[in-house]
Amino acid sequence: MQEPAITSELVLEHGLSDEEYEKICSILGRTPSFTELGIFSVMWSEHCSYKNSILQLKTLPREGEHLLAEAGEENAGLVDIGDGLAVAFKIESHNHPSAVEPYQGAATGVGGILRDIFTMGARPIAALNSLRFGSLDDAHVRFLFRGVVKGIGDYGNCFGVPTVGGEVYFDDSYSGNPLVNAMAVGVVKHDQVARAQAKLDGATVMIIGASTGRDGIHGATFASEDLSKESEERRSNVQVGDPFTEKLLLEATLEMIKVGCIHGIQDMGAAGITCSTSEMAGASGTGMEIDLNKVPLREEGMTPYEIMLSESQERMLLVAEPGREADVVAICAKWDLNAEEVGFVTTKHDKLIVRKDGRIFAEIPAETLVLGGGAPQYVREAVQPAYIEEVQAEKFDSLPIPENLNGTLLKLMATPNITSKSWVFHQYDHSVRTNTIVAPGADAAVVRIKGSKKALATSTDCNGRYVYLNPRRGTSIAVAESARNVVCSGGKPVGVTNCLNFGNPYKPEIYWQFKEAIAGMGEACRVFNTPVTGGNVSFYNENPKGAVYPTPTIGMLGVLEDVEHATTAWFKNDSDIIVLLGENKEEITGSEYLASIHGQISGDCPSLDLEKEKAVQDACLEAIQNGLVNSAHDIADGGFAVALAECCIMNKNKPIGARVSMPDFNRADAALFGESQSRIILSIPKSKMSRLESICKSNGVECHQIGTVGGEMLVIGEHINLRLTALSDAYHHTIEHCMSEII
Repeated sequence: MQEPAITSELVLEHGLSDEEYEKICSILGRTPSFTELGIFSVMWSEHCSYKNSILQLKTLPREGEHLLAEAGEENAGLVDIGDGLAVAFKIESHNHPSAVEPYQGAATGVGGILRDIFTMGARPIAALNSLRFGSLDDAHVRFLFRGVVKGIGDYGNCFGVPTVGGEVYFDDSYSGNPLVNAMAVGVVKHDQVARAQAKLDGATVMIIGASTGRDGIHGATFASEDLSKESEERRSNVQVGDPFTEKLLLEATLEMIKVGCIHGIQDMGAAGITCSTSEMAGASGTGMEIDLNKVPLREEGMTPYEIMLSESQERMLLVAEPGREADVVAICAKWDLNAEEVGFVTTKHDKLIVRKDGRIFAEIPAETLVLGGGAPQYVREAVQPAYIEEVQAEKFDSLPIPENLNGTLLKLMATPNITSKSWVFHQYDHSVRTNTIVAPGADAAVVRIKGSKKALATSTDCNGRYVYLNPRRGTSIAVAESARNVVCSGGKPVGVTNCLNFGNPYKPEIYWQFKEAIAGMGEACRVFNTPVTGGNVSFYNENPKGAVYPTPTIGMLGVLEDVEHATTAWFKNDSDIIVLLGENKEEITGSEYLASIHGQISGDCPSLDLEKEKAVQDACLEAIQNGLVNSAHDIADGGFAVALAECCIMNKNKPIGARVSMPDFNRADAALFGESQSRIILSIPKSKMSRLESICKSNGVECHQIGTVGGEMLVIGEHINLRLTALSDAYHHTIEHCMSEII
């Protein structure tokens, strides 16, 4: 089998710099083979090595009393929740594949994140997502949106995991490069946790699951470059998923872990066999020898290069406990899956050795391929973008106030970023496994843990517009809002996973945004005591028109010690009183109001006092845990008026009105639609107001009784007077009407 000669052009095609190629030659002491060049190219790609981000990520808080695995140590974060239980959770991107093949790109994103969870021995109990697209006025955007949502829904529904929450944003910055971030959550007993390790000399290495084909070759490097006109021709870089095989793989994996026949196991995600073999050996300080003749293939004539770099889905690499290989084979046969012995672990050397037809095609020190080992680590030039000072200097004192604020509220309720995403959620099965307590569309999803009183609250959040205007504070707000959503649902925030979506890190302005965002995330996570358990960095989210808004998506995990504390956002009872926690500061800069009504994306993002935010959240959670609260809803996109309207109509089957007084204000539009942070709307029985006031006082939190639940209208002072039917029509049907158009 003749491999191509290594040339400078071939090195460049593999995304390696001259400096990196020289380092490869130094590591090997010779010129790499073609297969070795491919292996280094994927393992040293941004997607696998985090070479331009790892040094920044190390500044984040990554330790906590409840963490059972350090960030990046395992396939997903692992948090102890007591009673011998742990939660594995993680979020990852599948942006570039979804841009060129939206259905399979999104579907395999879901499949990959689910494998990260059950590879650790955890049964997935919930899936979430965070999606970003361009304007729905664009037919191609609607095509992408439709395909992504269907891909997520079909894979999750067929696999049998409830898709319980997420977020969807629309902005022109995402037009040529949608963001598709998938999150999964699973539960595992402490004694059932599996590790990605290969420490036993002579232990058998096996591949289980689907056969290997040519799909997804160089998917990792495809995700580590800008999108261009030629990207449409890269559909072969997009994997093809099979959720039914994934379900079989789940059951087989968990059964093997339970009976103890696995020493170590890792998902074959980005870079396929290359990544799983090198990472397991590299992390364990051992070597691994693989015979590609034994790999189950579904296509003829595959070369070592193709086999090693294939990203065919629904595959695992495992190291069997000595003498238990037959058990692995028997369990996989029961679930109709391949299980082939393809190599062995060795402590006699530390290399990854790859053979085919008796010939060695790759011999590389495993540690040099992996994150934190020999893979490059860079700090790039960082320069504040010129636009920052320009946009933050803008003043809005002379901005005209709309004469018809009723009409303004209705328009905001119908904007794609605020309106109900039920068109999306209704394509997801969110009740499978019968554990979902709070379904999609609320502040956070809540899922019961069977066999206990506990539940989990989960949320994904990021306002990319805020981060564009002020990367550091905007990212802190993303953490704060994600925690606030979990708290409003009755959960105590315990940990964060992140998906950091940015442009090209070689551009100094982009790298500055990234550094600032990391700093803001670290500041917020330390205040909320939510360590970063892991996640994903997705650079190169650009197209010929420019980069997406910097979008550091936050996945927040919260724990409810008692499922009875689960709380929803909508009003429930006539005569309940409405209470505002926090302070209204009339901040309209960076708001949906400013963008949608006045067409301006400028100013600074809202201010944030992290200590005050934490105090508001603590007071809210204490009130919920003491049984005082009937509903809790954070004030976010659209501000005070939109949040109140949502409280009235989010429960489509039982809308209920409210009459509310206006806080003191200088500008009516800023008071109604400004997006000041650290505010929560509660509804409680009148008899419990004094206890709530006492809780707020002890936490140093402002607490104002502002109105009463009841009626068929939303009335806010003298400025808003709308029937619920009008609000509901604007809120519940916008995306449905848009997507019913013929593409």
